[in-house]
Amino acid sequence: MAGRNDPHDTNRDIRDDFRAEIREFLGTRRARVTPEQAGLPAYGGERRRVTGLRREEVALLAGISSEYYTRLERGNATGVSESVIDGIAQALRLDEAERVHLIDLLRGAGPARPPRRRPAQQRVRPAVQRVLDSMTGTPAFVLNGRGDILAANPLGRALFSPVYADPARPPNNARFIFLDPHAPEFFRDWDQVANDAVAMLRAEAGRDLYDRRLTDLIGELSTRSEEFRHRWAAHNVRMHTTGIKLLHHPVVGDLDLPFETFPLGDTPGQFLLTYTAEPASPTQDALNLLASWAATNDADIERPTPADDSEPADSTETPD
Repeated sequence: MAGRNDPHDTNRDIRDDFRAEIREFLGTRRARVTPEQAGLPAYGGERRRVTGLRREEVALLAGISSEYYTRLERGNATGVSESVIDGIAQALRLDEAERVHLIDLLRGAGPARPPRRRPAQQRVRPAVQRVLDSMTGTPAFVLNGRGDILAANPLGRALFSPVYADPARPPNNARFIFLDPHAPEFFRDWDQVANDAVAMLRAEAGRDLYDRRLTDLIGELSTRSEEFRHRWAAHNVRMHTTGIKLLHHPVVGDLDLPFETFPLGDTPGQFLLTYTAEPASPTQDALNLLASWAATNDADIERPTPADDSEPADSTETPD
């Protein structure tokens, strides 16, 4: 997406970007599967021009014609059935996140021209903020698919105080990861965190390629970070809902924090992120110390202002 023509140009068919994304996504998926892995003979030997599967080999494995698969990979998404998607997913060994991403891209490139629209405002309901504030022993946040921190409780703000140090509002995880020099120290597993952040942004772009704030963020990161550009070109996507985050907090030191995410069903695009510690562990001791620190320093950690995703009155993003 970054580096293409202006996605806010109202004079062109926005499905073209989805078609380009389909071509690049399927091309990168083909490249990672060898004929041997797929159980096919490697015809051509050293003369093969591709390291992975050829288009005709994917078509054979998916049970469709080579011509049809070639048209699909070029972005012709007309009339793609669920059985065809399943066959391609099996042939390319797509996981669930990749399969969903492919469906999102095919929908965007389909015959119904997707409308340009103003981004929905990302407001956190007062009841959700009260839930966050009631979780006194658990760092908790509400984020959106771009990685914006829309709301947090005091312990959450204390835990992510290095992220809040950026004056930009709302704080954004991806911007911190790739543009803040303190990020590799804060995230002890920075490389994995960076991969996950890009994979989540790539999945979000498939769902909503014309979210202006998302395209602006990706453009900024692509311009300013070689690490981001390298990962973005890989077209990896991932569902990142649970795991363990390894942090080094400047006040309390190392923390190994299991996390869980929960979608806020009545507010599409928002999810609740919580961190917990194993009882009686060094991380729990550090979290208790952080809670004491937060009680006296929360006023110094600026609360994020509600994210205003509305566009100016003269925005060019009007329905086609």
